[in-house]
Amino acid sequence: MKKILFCGGGSAGHVIPNIALIEQLEEYEAVYAGTGAIEENICKTNGIDFYKFEAVKLVRGKIFCNLAIPFKLIKSIKQAGKILDEVQPDLIFCKGGYVCIPPALAAKKRKIPVLAHESDIEAGLANKFISSRCKKMLTAFPCTAGQFKNGKYVGTPIRKNLFGRNKEASKAAFGLDSRPTVIVFGGGSGSKIINVNIRKIAFELCKKINILHLCGKNNVVDSNVYGYKQIEFADDMGAVYACADSAVARCGSNSANELIALKIPTLFIPLENSSTRGDQIKNAEYFQNASLCRTLRETELNAENLKNEIFNLLHDEKLKSALAESKIECGNNAILNEIRLILR
Repeated sequence: MKKILFCGGGSAGHVIPNIALIEQLEEYEAVYAGTGAIEENICKTNGIDFYKFEAVKLVRGKIFCNLAIPFKLIKSIKQAGKILDEVQPDLIFCKGGYVCIPPALAAKKRKIPVLAHESDIEAGLANKFISSRCKKMLTAFPCTAGQFKNGKYVGTPIRKNLFGRNKEASKAAFGLDSRPTVIVFGGGSGSKIINVNIRKIAFELCKKINILHLCGKNNVVDSNVYGYKQIEFADDMGAVYACADSAVARCGSNSANELIALKIPTLFIPLENSSTRGDQIKNAEYFQNASLCRTLRETELNAENLKNEIFNLLHDEKLKSALAESKIECGNNAILNEIRLILR
């Protein structure tokens, strides 16, 4: 049986899409390589063999922190190379992020083919760096493929268990009544600014609707507002999505594509600060230009604006019609076909 080594990490957004693909692999063996961060825990939870190495990350805006990168990268490549020699994969699949660089570079010397996937509209630095070493650079957005000589649009990997879930059973599991439900989440660790503002308006909103709020680890607060439910995070996002009549969320590519593929009307509040490259803003602009979402800039976020936008979202029939006609869907089959083309 041929073997695929998956890599990508630093955040769940680089790991969960790989898990979505691994779950559908039947004819190949899958293993994972990454750092001792979130990817190791996710792989252990899903019973996937994990190989650990050190990786070096560029710190944006801090020149002196990056001076040692070349020396650390050499060490990382050597560690990744030892893993490749032990595992002997037939293909390396890179899902982006700094964790992918050492295995992709180590693969060239060993003549192991590399396939990569870019989640965002504007390609990340790591994928730009390794693209020339890849058979193809697969992309989540059609317009991104043109940024690479070997680019090809395939869509976003999405876990199959997000689809076809029972709404009534899911709402009952979270203790929600039959009223419309808005799910609110701000990424894996939550969003302080979203948390603060949704709580300011929870009492008024919950006179008419439910709110299911994924607020992030250690961010649950005392509340007796009827219809306002808080959880730190969800192991089963399929159950969360099944509850949703609409959503308020950041605009990371993976969750944004999931929400739109599931036809959930969403208000995106893209992350924008000096530590990001502005990818969420560009993602939100893309979906808004396609009439597939509403957006609220973080600079304009306050309790009153958020309340008004949520009520507008719930009654936006034009948006619901556009989502119903949207062709954005799970990209798993297209990606798996590309894997098979290389390994056949």
